[in-house]
Amino acid sequence: MRLFLFNPENSYDKSDVIKKSRVSAFVAGKIIKQIEGAKMIRKKIFFKETKQEDKKVPLRGISHRETKKQKNKKATKKKINGWGLNKDFLYLNALQNLLLSNDLLGDKQIIEKIKKTGNIKLIVLSGVFLNRIEESRVDILIVGDKINKTLLQNVIQDIESQVGKELSYATFNTEDFFYRLDICDKLVRDILDYPHRKILKKMDIV
Repeated sequence: MRLFLFNPENSYDKSDVIKKSRVSAFVAGKIIKQIEGAKMIRKKIFFKETKQEDKKVPLRGISHRETKKQKNKKATKKKINGWGLNKDFLYLNALQNLLLSNDLLGDKQIIEKIKKTGNIKLIVLSGVFLNRIEESRVDILIVGDKINKTLLQNVIQDIESQVGKELSYATFNTEDFFYRLDICDKLVRDILDYPHRKILKKMDIV
């Protein structure tokens, strides 16, 4: 429900629901059927980008490693049958307000998840975590050093699956962050000058 309610402009097929919500195919199918029956979502045909590998035939004298480099991924768009939020749903606003009024995910849980990705000095929440879905450019600001980007991406996807929204986030190392503070970088100021919540703070900033 959160996936559709917090992403009203997007459409998803069953595989998207499984991936983004991190539930089984059985659970995804059951819930889709229930909320479609309640008319919260409706069937929609949309274009989805898929990638296909263009495999080239190995030439004589080219090593296996060199051959693998020649594989290009071509992006193509395909018509998909899926579902989108029914904006005329009678209880739409009530449901959105109800879900936003509840804690999406505990601060401690978010801290513990993100701390595993590196030497984290600062975590700031905004946007959806402050019931301001449309008002903030960034939902999570992360400052730290030696951050494993791949691990962080996996953590963000895990948080997204529990929040039910595709999150926007920004990461900086400590030096870059203080430099951006000094020059009044617009992105950083847009976060810190507007409603936000610092859930982890190991550096001296206002």
